[in-house]
Amino acid sequence: MTDDSPDDPGHERFVRRTHELAREAIENGDRPFGTLLERGGEVLAEDVNTVLTDGDIAAHPELKLARWAARELDADALAETTMYTSTEPCPMCATALYNAGLRRVVYSTSAADLAAVADPGLVLPASDVFARADDEVAVIGPVLAEEGRTIHESYW
Repeated sequence: MTDDSPDDPGHERFVRRTHELAREAIENGDRPFGTLLERGGEVLAEDVNTVLTDGDIAAHPELKLARWAARELDADALAETTMYTSTEPCPMCATALYNAGLRRVVYSTSAADLAAVADPGLVLPASDVFARADDEVAVIGPVLAEEGRTIHESYW
């Protein structure tokens, strides 16, 4: 079982997979973001950014998987599920993650690092969004930050 430290080597396997998904998004003509849901060491679902190819500003993988989790998982399963993502969730995705019932997210590239590379405009760390929530959400990261930042630097 992984812990809430970004230095826990248990996180690296899943974060590396999100990096692969981010690269896949680039290959598909989209922005470099990839996300998966993990429970008990198994990947439940994964997705990539499809904002450009779908022409949908909300097609962030974190949002798509939060919606999937809310539909497919019961409260007990949600409590045991971790979202791993290549980049710290934006405010929209963080809110969806919270509303879905997910209470743990592990990211690679921080919002601040993304802003330094891509200048996305609105930058707000996920922990700032969750600070206003009634229930605590564990935000763990950055994990493999240099690897994640390299993916963004190759894109932006």
